[in-house]
Amino acid sequence: MKSRYVSHHELEIPSGETKIWRYLDFVKFVSLLDKKALFFCRADMLGDPFEGSFSKANVRLRPMVYKGDSEIDLKQYSLTLKEIPRFTIINCWNISPHESAALWSLYSRTGQGIAIQSTVNRLEQCFGSERSQSGFIEPGIFIGKVKYVDYNNEEIPEGYLINPFFYKRKSFEHEKELRAIIMRYPTKRRGVNFIKSPDVFTRGEYLDIDLETLVEKVYVSPMSPDWFKSLVESVMKKYGIDKKTAVSDLDDSPTF
Repeated sequence: MKSRYVSHHELEIPSGETKIWRYLDFVKFVSLLDKKALFFCRADMLGDPFEGSFSKANVRLRPMVYKGDSEIDLKQYSLTLKEIPRFTIINCWNISPHESAALWSLYSRTGQGIAIQSTVNRLEQCFGSERSQSGFIEPGIFIGKVKYVDYNNEEIPEGYLINPFFYKRKSFEHEKELRAIIMRYPTKRRGVNFIKSPDVFTRGEYLDIDLETLVEKVYVSPMSPDWFKSLVESVMKKYGIDKKTAVSDLDDSPTF
């Protein structure tokens, strides 16, 4: 099947063998196996009000950037940009050669957390279905590394509506995030009014994937009880997923 991943010259993407991680609790892991789909959350529901926004530097520079362009109403342009997160859905990964103790703590508070270890190549290639579970044919899935900038003084490149979704404030730099993003506009007609257009997503959407392609290895939380690894292996076997399962390296005992 042809992958729906589409490269974009504005986006920075690590080398294909770069390790990426997705941390989730056991219930969401089982849901992933059952649906064979990744959940893409609507951008304005991720919890960061800055999602999809440009910086203060952009606002200061726009009068010069668009000087002489009589078709651009900067106030209306800003109001339109504010609506774009409603038409954008995102799936997030952590870029790291090793596990993150901080993310284990966040996603494994009950001791029943899972980490899916994949690679950039595997993520690019796992989107084999041309349709999302809502039935829409996707125009493309963009994948790129998030850049962390000072929103008071640094400019975010304009020209493409997708650009600000690959930028976050420096206070999030610890996330080392890789994102897969879909943008679905309400219509293909020119002159669409995003402000008046109804939502095309509710909370987000599941996108079909090839799990065997995506998953390289599965780790269980270092805080999990002894029986948990066996349960994870049993559930994976029932869903026909033949991948190595390991207890987190953080569970090792120290030597003196």
